[in-house]
Amino acid sequence: MKYANQLRKRPVNLTLSENLVLEARTMTSNLSAVVETLLLEYVGKEREARRATRLRVEQATNVWNAFGERAGSFADDYVDL
Repeated sequence: MKYANQLRKRPVNLTLSENLVLEARTMTSNLSAVVETLLLEYVGKEREARRATRLRVEQATNVWNAFGERAGSFADDYVDL
């Protein structure tokens, strides 16, 4: 994915604490850039966390499927299909 500064920018509406925004504006002249940087970090961490979760689920599924192939299912003794 392209980095945020390489993409077209557009205005968005956010609901933020007024006091927090006022204080932040005393600390930076470009609040949008600060928020964009923080959001970029959040999205990167969230993307990695979701990838790790998918990997763990895939690994658990593979282990379970391998077990099922070796041992069969306990339901096999009770199903007449």
